[in-house]
Order: sequence, then structure tokens, then C-alpha cells
Amino acid sequence: MPNPGAGRFGCLGWLWLSVVVVVLDQVTKLYFNSALADGREITVIPNLLSWLLAYNYGAAFSFLADGAGWQRWLFALIAVVVSAVLVVWLKRLGRGETWLAIALALVLGGALGNLYDRMAHGHVIDFIFVHWKDIWRFPVFNIADCAITVGAIMLALDMFKSRKAEEPAHD
Repeated sequence: MPNPGAGRFGCLGWLWLSVVVVVLDQVTKLYFNSALADGREITVIPNLLSWLLAYNYGAAFSFLADGAGWQRWLFALIAVVVSAVLVVWLKRLGRGETWLAIALALVLGGALGNLYDRMAHGHVIDFIFVHWKDIWRFPVFNIADCAITVGAIMLALDMFKSRKAEEPAHD
């Protein structure tokens, strides 16, 4: 697949993907924040997937959620710094680095989606609940979290791919 942003502006052409993630994330959060405001859980796949509204005042897995409010600003600052680094990284990428550009754009879109929540609401809106009966429960998450996770996995895979390419040939 050709790299839409390679050249003078690096891979900034992939920022459209970040925008799509932010828009999809915010539209779904707006919908589920309203649809599930009464506290009910909507079963999508019995004993596996439900829509359930939750507010996360912390970071991943509600890390520091019980803080006195300072964590909102700490996580917002981290998101701004990480976002700036990702944009610079995208700009510095060259042709043929499409996989890496997509990964960075996904992480950027997810970070900005959750940053918007923190600034606008003081918490992140989550609504995707994966569980197995009452035996196993994954923390509730959202589209931004999905994008960050997929992007991070892609970054890890790219790192392994890059290492393998750098290994000297064995004769």
C-alpha cells in the first residue's frame, strides 16, 4: 500500500487515521454516555460482551483513579507530550514505513480521544465490557483504548521485524 504522506512531510498524511479514531471514539462515547446513563448493562454476546457505562478517573486499569484530582492533569500532560512526540515521529518517517505510520496514527488518535475526555469531563468514558460469565472480567474500555492497544501491538511487531532485518546473514 502506498504511503500517503511520505516525502517532505514524512508520514503526516496518516493523521487522517488519527482523526477517524478520535471522531469514532467521541461519537460512540457520546452515544453510550446517553444510552446507558440509567446504569443498565446491554448484553451484546451473552457471557462475553456487553455495553456498560463506566467513568475512569485514572489511567489504564484505573491506575491512580483514587487520587485527589491531580492525576487528571498529570495524564493530560503525558498525553500532550506523547502526542507531540508521535507527530514529530510521523513527520520523520520515510517511504516504506507504512506499518509504523499506521501504528503511530492509531496510538495518537487514541491518546487524543482520551485526552479530550479528561479535559471536557474530568474522566474518560468507557463502555465496552468483555467478560466470561462471572468468572473473568476485563476492565471496561473504549474505542480510543482499542486504537492505542492495536497501535502498541503493531509498534512491538515492527520492532521485532526491524531487529530481524538488521541481523547479519549466516553463511
